[in-house]
Amino acid sequence: MASQNERLAESLIQLKKLQESHILVVSSGELTRTHQERLVANGFLQEIMKGWYVISRPEDRGDTSSFYVSYWDFINKYLYSRFKESWTLSPEQSLLLYSGNKVIPDQLIVRSPLGGNNKQNLIYDKSIFVLRTSLPMMIYKEKEHGLNIYSIHEALVMCSPSFFQNSPIEAKVCLSMIDNSRDIIKILLSNGYSSRAGKVAGALLAVGKEDFAKEIVQTMKDSGYRTKVENPFNTSIEPIHQIERSPYISRIKFMWKQMRETVVKEFPNEDSKKIKTPDQILKSIEENYKLDAYHSLSIEGYKVSDELIERVRSGQWDIEQKEDHNTRDALAARGYYLAFLEVKSSIEKILHGTDPGQTVAKDYENWYKALFTPSVEAGILKNYDLIGYRTNQVYIKGSLHTPLSPDAVRDVMPIFFSLIEQENNPAVRAVLGHFFLTYIHPHIDGNGRMARFLMNSMLTTGGHDWIIIPVEKRNEYIKGLEEASVRNDISTFTKFVSSTLHQQNQQAIFIQATNHQDFKEIMALRASGFRPSADLIKSMEKNGILPEAAKIAISKIFGLDDKSISPSDIKLAQSNYMKRDNNKSMEL
Repeated sequence: MASQNERLAESLIQLKKLQESHILVVSSGELTRTHQERLVANGFLQEIMKGWYVISRPEDRGDTSSFYVSYWDFINKYLYSRFKESWTLSPEQSLLLYSGNKVIPDQLIVRSPLGGNNKQNLIYDKSIFVLRTSLPMMIYKEKEHGLNIYSIHEALVMCSPSFFQNSPIEAKVCLSMIDNSRDIIKILLSNGYSSRAGKVAGALLAVGKEDFAKEIVQTMKDSGYRTKVENPFNTSIEPIHQIERSPYISRIKFMWKQMRETVVKEFPNEDSKKIKTPDQILKSIEENYKLDAYHSLSIEGYKVSDELIERVRSGQWDIEQKEDHNTRDALAARGYYLAFLEVKSSIEKILHGTDPGQTVAKDYENWYKALFTPSVEAGILKNYDLIGYRTNQVYIKGSLHTPLSPDAVRDVMPIFFSLIEQENNPAVRAVLGHFFLTYIHPHIDGNGRMARFLMNSMLTTGGHDWIIIPVEKRNEYIKGLEEASVRNDISTFTKFVSSTLHQQNQQAIFIQATNHQDFKEIMALRASGFRPSADLIKSMEKNGILPEAAKIAISKIFGLDDKSISPSDIKLAQSNYMKRDNNKSMEL
């Protein structure tokens, strides 16, 4: 009698056959019930809905990634199994896909004459709603997943006016792709859509395509229809001046323009600026390396220690040593240091007069090569793997956002760098530079580290400090990026960067005030709401600038209300500070 492991192995053989046929989504008819139940029980299949499964890994139980990666393949396969070709995604969803927005919706609207006007619940609070309604005049096949969608012209005619208000960037991208009015006019006349004609004409007029709008109105009038032109955006829209070869180019440009206004508003540009010489800036960057490397690598899931970081920086690194050769974390730490040196070199060039955007665009590839040089030396990667951008589709674990396709990446990266070059606000260059690099995700690996390097190169050359994103704030950090990617809302991420930089500045002031026994400054910090974290106090103790007596005094000051602090408390704190060794300083 076969053992449990042997039976599981038999089921895995059947699953492997499906995978070899590039099947990621499995319906109940593709595996026997026995194999299906066994694979589900052991975590190799995840149920999407009754009778439908996605291939997964046991260690990823409860993780959304497998489902999100396979979502559109599931939609296509499921809908075809129910309706054959007699279905299409809604006009609004069609326009989102045309514009390059592949965010997984909470509820997908599908149209089919065979539909039942019912909702089908899926895992992770997603659902499908199939409307029983007629199909469009023509059904187009979306290229990547083979989804049935509206033509872009009919989708613009049939979509709700609210689409232009809820998704203005996507609407603008789609309108920018319209190069004539004839296809729209045919749809309007063949169905007698006079009110829809006014909506489309108003949208075209709003983005500066006045000739197309006039042609629509005049043709409808000549055919006996009265058309009232209304702007569905309900607000003024900047005209579109050219048709881009890729919708992703238009999308990046429109997003940058919209988001920069938020960054300018939310980022207190002048408050956090500091006047420093180039040498002071470079010295500060070098002093922060150790802490920055720890947090930046930890955010990516690497396990690094102070000892490893210091060994890498001091040159005590030997690729021939088994420990260094085989350790993923050691390779990452060494690569981070080499890339850090390249970034610092670029910053030095900018501080001595070169253009920030042009310098980053020119040096960016050197940063990336340095980041993975140890992996090349270890034989894990080839030199040519580090040239250019990725050639495969990638996905971000747990994210509703799907990064751009490899072809789209090649289209938009030159535009991305040109936007940085044209931007005169260093805070905008920093925040949007970071965001768009992770949004585009041009590399198979290293996108987050490269984005933080880019952000800091723009901050430090714009009068701000190098910002360290604490690993303890990883969830908040990722949430800000996700909201910007999924909802086009950069405010949360901007506020996160700004507040983290402000808190970092306050910590630096606190450390300096502690070193100089400046209780006036310490009390001012307290009045502003600053509280030293337990980690900061621990770090100061470790570095010998906060002896026990002083720690008690600081705890007393920051643990009491203003009204409860007496002159004797301050006097005690000052006297305790005088007992410390004044020659010791803190190194972060």
